[in-house]
Amino acid sequence: MNETIDLIRRYYEAFNRGDWTGMLDLLDEHVAHDVNQGGRETGRQRFAAFLERMSASYSEQVKNLVIMANETGNRAAAEYMMHGEYKATDEGLPLAQGQSYALPGGAFFDVAGGKITRVSNYYNLEDWLAQVRRIDVD
Repeated sequence: MNETIDLIRRYYEAFNRGDWTGMLDLLDEHVAHDVNQGGRETGRQRFAAFLERMSASYSEQVKNLVIMANETGNRAAAEYMMHGEYKATDEGLPLAQGQSYALPGGAFFDVAGGKITRVSNYYNLEDWLAQVRRIDVD
């Protein structure tokens, strides 16, 4: 259990540093990634492409992180506040104008062999949209 909590903590520490290589090193080669309100993507390469796409439009930091794991350490959950800046328009979303946002989020993880084998991210998209639209009046 403690090893899993440490693994998830290192995952978010790498995220906060923008260390995509460090994050990817913690993932199983065939990691399943459930994108919030989207589909499932499989594989470390797909996850890397997702990180690059996201970093082009968003600058984010996870704060107030709480991590929980089951006794065997094969399942974990994280709850946090995502603080970010919407810096470049993401396809199909409102115009980016440098809007800041703070959004509660969570993720669920499967872990095996010391690697993350599944990441399922959740946040309230409507809350995020309301925050970034607050100056999108043109």
